[in-house]
This record gives sequence, structure tokens and C-alpha cells, in this order.
Amino acid sequence: MTGNTNQTDYVEMFQEWMQKGGKAQAEFMKSFCSFMENNQKFDPLQTLKEVTSKAAEAQAGFVGNVASMQKNAMEQAFNVANMMQNFMGWGAFKTTVGSNGRISIPEAERDALRLNEGDLVQVMVLPLEKKKPKKE
Repeated sequence: MTGNTNQTDYVEMFQEWMQKGGKAQAEFMKSFCSFMENNQKFDPLQTLKEVTSKAAEAQAGFVGNVASMQKNAMEQAFNVANMMQNFMGWGAFKTTVGSNGRISIPEAERDALRLNEGDLVQVMVLPLEKKKPKKE
């Protein structure tokens, strides 16, 4: 059995982490102090107000966008539901043209559409295939 030959020195890793963190903090403090020296008008309360105001504006914009998306989605769903009502009394089926150009609606479709003798219906004709002559 072979062991792990790559032993990690956790003490060294921690020391490096602390040094890097310390350098980052030192750079931040140096930059901040430089800003403070050059800007004698720095008002922490005013800065906090500005940051809070910008955050509130961003949050309001985000909420407005989400609300707009929800409104659009609800309108689309409502429109689809309204369109579905138009198709509830609609059917499509295949039939053949009989003598004198008559067509018939199959019984299952008549039942599903609740059609009775004498009901007025709208017919749309879409020819699918021509009848092939019988070979003698």
C-alpha cells in the first residue's frame, strides 16, 4: 500500500493566507486613507444615504421587472384560455363526398359536437386526395 507522499503543511498554508489577507487589508486602508486626505468633505452619513438610495432604486427596478414579466405571463395565459373557448365547439374529421355532392358527419363527431338534425354548421373544405378511377 502506498501512502500519500504529498504532505500538506497546514501551518504554512495558514501563514500564507494571513499574509495575503493582511496585504489586501493594508492596500484597502492605504487607498481609503488617500481618499480621505484628498476629500475633506467626506460625510459617512451622506454616503450611507446615497448607497441606500441607489440600492432602493435598483431593488424597485428589479421588482418592477418581475411584476411586468408576471403580468405579461398572466395576460398570455388568459388570452390562450379565451382562445380555447373558440375551439371547444370545433371539430375536424375526414369524410368523402357522396352523390349530389353530399357529405356526412360521422356519428362520433356529431355526438361530441352535440349536433342534431337541422343544426346550422360552417363547413370548410380542404381537398386531401382525388378519387382514383377504378381499373377494369
